[in-house]
Amino acid sequence: MSGMLAEYEALVARGELQPDADQRAAAERLEALQRALERGGEGGFFGRLLGRAPQAPRGVYMWGGVGRGKSMLMDLFVATLGIEQKRRVHFHAFMLEVDAMIREEREQQAQGPVGRVAKRIAADVRCLAFDEMVVNNTADAAIMARLFTALMVDEGVTVVTTSNRPPRDLYKDGLNRSLFLPFIDLVLERLDVLPLNGPTDYRLDRLGSIAAWHTPLGDAATAQVREAFFRLTDYKPEDAAHVPSCELELGGGRTLHVPKALKGVAVFSFKRLCGENRGASDYLAIAREFHSVIVVGIPQMGPEMRNEAIRFTKLVDALYELRVKLFVTADAEPEALYVSGDGAFEFDRTVSRLKEMQSADYMALGHGED
Repeated sequence: MSGMLAEYEALVARGELQPDADQRAAAERLEALQRALERGGEGGFFGRLLGRAPQAPRGVYMWGGVGRGKSMLMDLFVATLGIEQKRRVHFHAFMLEVDAMIREEREQQAQGPVGRVAKRIAADVRCLAFDEMVVNNTADAAIMARLFTALMVDEGVTVVTTSNRPPRDLYKDGLNRSLFLPFIDLVLERLDVLPLNGPTDYRLDRLGSIAAWHTPLGDAATAQVREAFFRLTDYKPEDAAHVPSCELELGGGRTLHVPKALKGVAVFSFKRLCGENRGASDYLAIAREFHSVIVVGIPQMGPEMRNEAIRFTKLVDALYELRVKLFVTADAEPEALYVSGDGAFEFDRTVSRLKEMQSADYMALGHGED
């Protein structure tokens, strides 16, 4: 099996990837990790001859904006890693599995359920590769330090992960974040942190000719935003039924159900976002968490939908402020969405922002950039 770096260089040579210094540095580090894992750990063969148990190699934490090649590098790493005891899994799906296993252990009244779950996971895995580490759940945040200490320190599992955020920004402003801080310390102690945050968002190329605004409502518009979702997330359309959801914490103990949430992309209905009583802080929580948002079913609004129009304005302001990419299905073009009713004149500012958010210059901005 050829190594990670050779495969990466072959893709560049064929023109399938553009030369990228950050990507190459990450590929070199990941190949070094592959070799250590294939030797059996730090110390490897000669260490075992001398009676020393091999130590798990240091893992890797790759972070950066959307489209910088993190998932592509993760795929290459796992595909070219020459051991059988490896697993690649989306982080959200993994934590759902962990929650289920902890419940099983507690039902059996087992002592130390988190440690026992770590043993079960490590029984046939030496390298865990996570795509898109993101923490937006208090229950997950509370157990992650114990779980990953057991996995990496006690069981010798090496972790490789991607994230849109540096480690110190994980679960930022989350409820009871002090419980989560030991996990950040563990990441910095046990994983090499590699930034992939160059100026080019390669994923935009995959969108091709797909526009951001789709009208009128109907099957054709829905098909377009559905395709945008799969291109932005690298998810296979045939697996659509299994796209994960999540609960986004809004503060004050409140949560918002996100029916589809994957790799920083979220899907909402207009009714859920603007038909319910929400304030600017809710929309900012969405904008901080997701780099791309798809809103379906935006109606043409009249005077009787004044409140919905005001909430929609607050939503757009929050997304615009943090440079979130917005894809929609709507009854009309932005300038025809709300033409009469209280605040219709002020809505012109929202129309202007919606137009700008469809521009190539805006779409090329990174999440949160000024």
